[in-house]
Amino acid sequence: VYLETYGCQMNVSDTEIVWAILQKNGYARTKELEEADVILLVTCSVREKAEQAIWNRLRHLKALKARRPQARAPLRVGILGCMAERLKEEILHREKLVDVVAGPDAYRDLPRLLAVAESGQQAANVLLSLDETYADILPVQTSAGGMTAFVSIMRGCDNMCSYCIVPFTRGRERSRPIASILQEVKMLSDQGVKEVTLLGQNVNSFRDLSEVQFQSVAAPGLSRGFRTVYKAKPGGLRFSHLLDQVSRIDPEMRIRFTSPHPKDFPDEAIKLSETSPDHLPQVLQLIQERHNICKQLHLPAQSGSTRVLEAMRRGYTREAYLELVHHVRDSIPGVSLSSDFITGFCGETEEDHLQTVSLLREVRYNVGFLFAYSMRQKTRAYHRLQDDVPADVKKRRLEQLIATFREEAARANAALVGQAQLVLVEGPSKRSASELCGRNDGNIKVIFPDTELEDAAKCGAPGRAQPGDYVMVKVTSASSQTLRGVPLCRTTLSRAAASH
Repeated sequence: VYLETYGCQMNVSDTEIVWAILQKNGYARTKELEEADVILLVTCSVREKAEQAIWNRLRHLKALKARRPQARAPLRVGILGCMAERLKEEILHREKLVDVVAGPDAYRDLPRLLAVAESGQQAANVLLSLDETYADILPVQTSAGGMTAFVSIMRGCDNMCSYCIVPFTRGRERSRPIASILQEVKMLSDQGVKEVTLLGQNVNSFRDLSEVQFQSVAAPGLSRGFRTVYKAKPGGLRFSHLLDQVSRIDPEMRIRFTSPHPKDFPDEAIKLSETSPDHLPQVLQLIQERHNICKQLHLPAQSGSTRVLEAMRRGYTREAYLELVHHVRDSIPGVSLSSDFITGFCGETEEDHLQTVSLLREVRYNVGFLFAYSMRQKTRAYHRLQDDVPADVKKRRLEQLIATFREEAARANAALVGQAQLVLVEGPSKRSASELCGRNDGNIKVIFPDTELEDAAKCGAPGRAQPGDYVMVKVTSASSQTLRGVPLCRTTLSRAAASH
């Protein structure tokens, strides 16, 4: 089997789940397209461009299928993930070469679907589940170097933002039991993984209902000035419980998470149970207190205009969002912020656009993901709103947002020049074999010369840093995307935190 992944980190995680299932069923994996008997594409539906890439890829695979020697078993092609969910009929009818279509909740059914395809029939399963979390399947790591890993903690989304296809392709929100997540993180730690990113569409609304004694806990509040389209659900262990437990597994392993929703950062500490007087610190406090939880937050804003945010059904105003940003910066000194923005949403005026530009200036994000709006069928916007911003206007506005973001990110990163940053080494720099590349706590890429280094813990002789090592780097220059510096010494996460 040959696996190809498109789209978000959730799809990287899904690819690992798919491979774990197929491996158990006797499949071998190849990195060579020509060797494959089965080609599976894990697809994305968030924007039209992502889907277009798949249609183009299918034309290439059609030719590969046609060239296949008669002596070999016929090549089978499968479309998995969000696009399979959204366009099942079209995929099966428009491209007769697709043999298998499986939605995000149907991966356990793949061995059966592939067996049906062996007999020459098309096979599909796009049923969405209310409870499938693949909790019992330990994904097989596929990421390069194996220093970092994604751990999926929940699936689906309940937010129903008017532009978003995710609730329709990935279904309702449901969370994995904490015990199965801890088991997976512990396994990764034992394998030497140094950084884990907890993944979900809305990680901070995590709610594990598997332990009976926590089913009566009151629902946490929302961030100040935020509201939702659905009623808050009581009961269950929350994201702060999970973050607390995960961060205790290995003090030398960095913990990140994405993507949270700005609404789910309540101020008050969480009561552990109705009877217990103990409280657990809130997420922002945990990030501040634990040396191995990265001081980095993704706060998707989507727009800087309250009017557009209302049309998007985001549940907050510009003012409430900015108040949260100030609260985050007060709670976590030196925090690195990233965000998502959509330009050219239905009804967006030039004034609305300029408000987004000014939000980018005011917040000064370190990392940004910016896109032009792409209308998706099934969404509320598709049924209720007009995609009325012309393509050339979207393009111009996007270019202006990107230029503004880069200017501000360059300023934010320039503030780090002269400081020492702890970098987790990932491997050689793409541009030069004599340099190493890694990321700092704020998830910004750092490049530095590969030279002999002292070991600050004095437990090893001087030597070159290896992938998975922590290196203290003094920043000498910065751009909007990267920092460059000189390495000072090898060290450990705990030691760096103690001396800070």
